[in-house]
Amino acid sequence: MRDSTSSSLPQAVISRSALTAAASEAVSRGGRVADLRRDAWGHGIVGVAHAVAAAGGAAMLVDSEAEVQALALEGIEAVTSGGVDIDAGLLYGLPDEDGALRTRPVMRFVARVLSTKPLKAGDAVSYGYTHRAASDTTAALVAGGYAQGIVRALGNAAHVEVRGTMRPIIGRVAMDVCVVDVGNTDGAATGDEVTYFGGSGPAGPNLARWRSVTGLSAGELIAVAGAHAGRRWEA
Repeated sequence: MRDSTSSSLPQAVISRSALTAAASEAVSRGGRVADLRRDAWGHGIVGVAHAVAAAGGAAMLVDSEAEVQALALEGIEAVTSGGVDIDAGLLYGLPDEDGALRTRPVMRFVARVLSTKPLKAGDAVSYGYTHRAASDTTAALVAGGYAQGIVRALGNAAHVEVRGTMRPIIGRVAMDVCVVDVGNTDGAATGDEVTYFGGSGPAGPNLARWRSVTGLSAGELIAVAGAHAGRRWEA
């Protein structure tokens, strides 16, 4: 399991309490085998396996025999073939087809504001100048780009949470950063946390919007984000 606290990278923050509650709910709905492929969809295979096992799950579907053996050392049964019958949407706290959350998101994908800059009406941002400010505003440069799972299609099409308010991503998403319109000068400051999706605020069900914009599933989006960002755990 990786762990990084570098402020220059987005962080996949995994909530232990949300995972425990979601695993309990998912297992209680029926099923015995959980899908933990792709490092438990980017959440970390060992932590999720323990939560599912504690909730009464019987086995975990994983990618390799090495993972089977690693979980065996933890006293957890795993297999590399066969079907799964524990609802992964419940287990990982993903929005349903209507965009509603049935369990609390387990992963909160966050980054930091690297800098802010005033924009005058007509000023353009990012590669190709695909966005020009309609009026005077403030732009925030935020860590996280397509190298960390912030898919390029999200530029000019999705929002992130800053200081409890949803703000638009403007211009093209770059490799390691994106630009967010934070409104007036009090909208953000260097070092502020930005939530791309997850958590208990308005970005909680944001994966539903990402899914609509990108054509990717919520599972694909979180697996990529969890694999390419830093990861840490919280209560």
